[in-house]
Amino acid sequence: MELLKKCVAECIGTFVLVLFGCGTACAVGCDTLPGYMLTALAFGLVIVAMAYSIGNVSGCHINPAVSIAMLVSGKMNIKEFFAYIASQFVGAIAGGALLFSIFPASTNYGSNGLYDNGNIWASLLIEIILTFVFVLAILGVTSKKGNGAVAGIVIGLSLTLVHIFGIYFTGTSVNPARSFGPAIFAGGASFANVWVFIVAPLVGGVLAALIYKFISSGVCDKEDEEPAPAKAAGAKKKKK
Repeated sequence: MELLKKCVAECIGTFVLVLFGCGTACAVGCDTLPGYMLTALAFGLVIVAMAYSIGNVSGCHINPAVSIAMLVSGKMNIKEFFAYIASQFVGAIAGGALLFSIFPASTNYGSNGLYDNGNIWASLLIEIILTFVFVLAILGVTSKKGNGAVAGIVIGLSLTLVHIFGIYFTGTSVNPARSFGPAIFAGGASFANVWVFIVAPLVGGVLAALIYKFISSGVCDKEDEEPAPAKAAGAKKKKK
């Protein structure tokens, strides 16, 4: 029952991400600076909203790239991983379906596109880098329990950051589910190339988990330990 509740939360969160993030792109477009910035901000604000509403239930992954990073980091098991992935894709498809009904004149519903006239390798590299940065920020800010109050804001701003940079190149995916949902209804090249936006974020998520594990091992453990002066003071109090 607990896993079911987490899955429902992940489904809702991903649905909201696609609806409001991709929906903003459909409504304002990304051809002008205001539309570009509003789209980037919309994705970030969705993460903030969901982090503080469902974060205490499921951790608010709402992104297979985040879930695979948590799996590699040992923070979730394989059963939870596949349950989360299924829930995220269901939520994304539901979000895409609603966009399809709201914006019947749209041709892409906020789906992603290849960079530089169909350059697959460049698009893969860009998405791997964007996802790596985003997931690395998540792993860092969630590594300490004391960061809980600000984690949602940091993660939301990080997603806004990668969108500000990445929309120009690929529309910014960093999330296989977010790309798959709209691509189903956009069809054509969007659906034919959606594999790029599934593979690249997953690779970026795994790389972020492995590298963060390497650079933080030992260092973060020491920081989490009680400082020596505090330990000494505690020992003196016990003697008294």
